[in-house]
Amino acid sequence: MIKVDNLSYSFPQKDLYNKISFSLDAGQHCAFIGTSGSGKSTLIDIIMDPEKHLFDGRLEIEPNSRIGYVSQFLQKDKAKEMTVFEYIGEEYLKIQNEITAICTEMETASEIEPLLEKYQEALDAFDAMGGDDFESNINKKLSLADLIKHKDLKISELSGGEFKLIQVIKEMLNRPDLMIMDEPDVFLDFENLNALKNLINSHKEILLVVTHNRYLLNHCFNKMIHLENRELQEFDGRYIDYNFSLLQTKIELQELAMADEEEIERNEHLINKLRFRATIFDDVSNGRKLKARVKIQERLEERKINAPFVEIKQPDIGLSTDRKIEDAVALNVNAYSVTFDEMLLENVNFEMKSTDKVALIGANGTGKTTLLREIFKNTNDAIEINNGVEVAYLSQQQGEVLNDSNTINDEFFEAGFHSYDEIQDHLSNYGFEGEAVEQRIGSLSGGEKTILQLAKVSAGQANLLLLDEPTSHLDIYSQIALETAIENYTGAILMISHDYYSIMNCMDYVLLIENKTIRKMSMRKFRKMIYANYFDKDYLAMEQKKKAVEMEIALALKATDFEGAKILSEELEELIKKL
Repeated sequence: MIKVDNLSYSFPQKDLYNKISFSLDAGQHCAFIGTSGSGKSTLIDIIMDPEKHLFDGRLEIEPNSRIGYVSQFLQKDKAKEMTVFEYIGEEYLKIQNEITAICTEMETASEIEPLLEKYQEALDAFDAMGGDDFESNINKKLSLADLIKHKDLKISELSGGEFKLIQVIKEMLNRPDLMIMDEPDVFLDFENLNALKNLINSHKEILLVVTHNRYLLNHCFNKMIHLENRELQEFDGRYIDYNFSLLQTKIELQELAMADEEEIERNEHLINKLRFRATIFDDVSNGRKLKARVKIQERLEERKINAPFVEIKQPDIGLSTDRKIEDAVALNVNAYSVTFDEMLLENVNFEMKSTDKVALIGANGTGKTTLLREIFKNTNDAIEINNGVEVAYLSQQQGEVLNDSNTINDEFFEAGFHSYDEIQDHLSNYGFEGEAVEQRIGSLSGGEKTILQLAKVSAGQANLLLLDEPTSHLDIYSQIALETAIENYTGAILMISHDYYSIMNCMDYVLLIENKTIRKMSMRKFRKMIYANYFDKDYLAMEQKKKAVEMEIALALKATDFEGAKILSEELEELIKKL
């Protein structure tokens, strides 16, 4: 269906790809993964409109192939007054109306032949789209996503997550030969995430999906394309098996690398001895031996392990605070209410202590982000923040916090940094080094912007962090780095999230928005709710065991205990078989 061969592409300040190749064939559901800023969205842009981009290499797409596309960004405005049914069936209804108009015209036309030809063309196009069953197919997809009750609602009445699912359904029903989705899971609540999983798994044609969502990766795909460090590799199989193959490779490569380093060190010692002799003794043979040893050393250096897919640099997210208020109430919310077109939250009451780490969860459109913004602004009488508390805010609407027209340097000067060196020193921990700090923020990927927000948050030393969907857009390696930073943070965190893994790994308890109010829920009860309503209990329990073994392997590798790591990897393989 599609073949990319030796493709290279660069920006002025960044090389993205170096002779990458891959293909997509019938029946493949392919996850497209890689660290933030590695060029996934750019590669999609090239596939969608190759004429617009200058690149080296070849891109072959079967003639007359139709490509469907779902953007990571919502595009509600143009369609907000249409009903859900009208929006999904737009192309069908357009041709149906055209057929009706031709029939009406034929009733009074003196020349019928041209109209009959137009009628047949429209009918053929309608049949090719499966037009006879389009209403039934729309109903089936809406039912699969549990959205049939919204069929007659206007697009403007949907939450962001619901509209994203409607976009996916519309593209699927247009029957593209290849359907591309760029982070379709961003900001979806648990229910909508399950609906997206069902839609993906029901689709029969080729899919290419950029995602960092661990739940989708584990449940939806039979092929991986991994873009990293300007290189790309393909893997036919599940994400969980791909990860295991990377781990096995890592164990082998680290063992080989250690042996190589020892050999290089021995050879370096011999070279130093020969150099010393050559300076003392005027002997031609010493010079020849030295040259030979230097050549050996060069060959050893050249063959050193190059592992672009296992040696992936994680950001070093340093959430810390120098403002500690022991055992005090950091935040008190008392009789808080908020209304837009209707009452969203009514008479909400809760408090947070100075070290509490709390997940704020609820369906899309229930007022979570509004509450977080109000806490940050601190202008509502129902919200009381302790005088010793300094608040920092990470927004899911990145333009609230970052100025797209600024360079990264400009942004951090405005944030209070005093020199380029100070900015460079801070940002190098987050993967922005050298000329990268001269990039305009508007040119960054969604994940890079989130990392930049985290860099700003960490610089402020605040002791109450308000994080609105911080894992959305982040690659998996950055998600894990953020989880580690949250675990080590000594202040309070209120985090909106629908990432089950981050909530389970980092939070002390949950605040659940339900029936226009908020109730506190222990992690045990949260787990039970998730098991009952959304995810498979046995699967998630097995996932936790898998993570524990992976951590043991990481510790074994750190201690260069390669035999121990291999034994543990066998244990991990048995767990993966059960998954």
